[in-house]
Amino acid sequence: MSQPDELLVDVAALVESDQSNQTSLTVVTGGAVITGRLALAATRRQRVSDVLTDSARLGEFAAVFDSPAKKDGPPTHLHFHVARILQGTLGIPETGGMYRVAKDVSAWSVGDFSYSDH
Repeated sequence: MSQPDELLVDVAALVESDQSNQTSLTVVTGGAVITGRLALAATRRQRVSDVLTDSARLGEFAAVFDSPAKKDGPPTHLHFHVARILQGTLGIPETGGMYRVAKDVSAWSVGDFSYSDH
């Protein structure tokens, strides 16, 4: 968030302090709409590390995500899991993915958007 939205920073800080992963959020960043649940930074790091560890080609990158995150000051990124990038009537990936959003959030709303091709 180049000009941090204080309310959005407070939402992210509350998720980090409350140890909750049930907060749904939708953001617009760089023209993309991302919708899903906020995750703790540490949880996201662990999940990415687990996925990389299981990969034959990318396993060596798992160590980058195993190191503890720096916790100086308020959150600077939003961490999503079970998230989708909305493209027309599609949510990519269908099963949800993990995203880290930094800076440039131009719009946001509490809750996730549903979509349907019906």
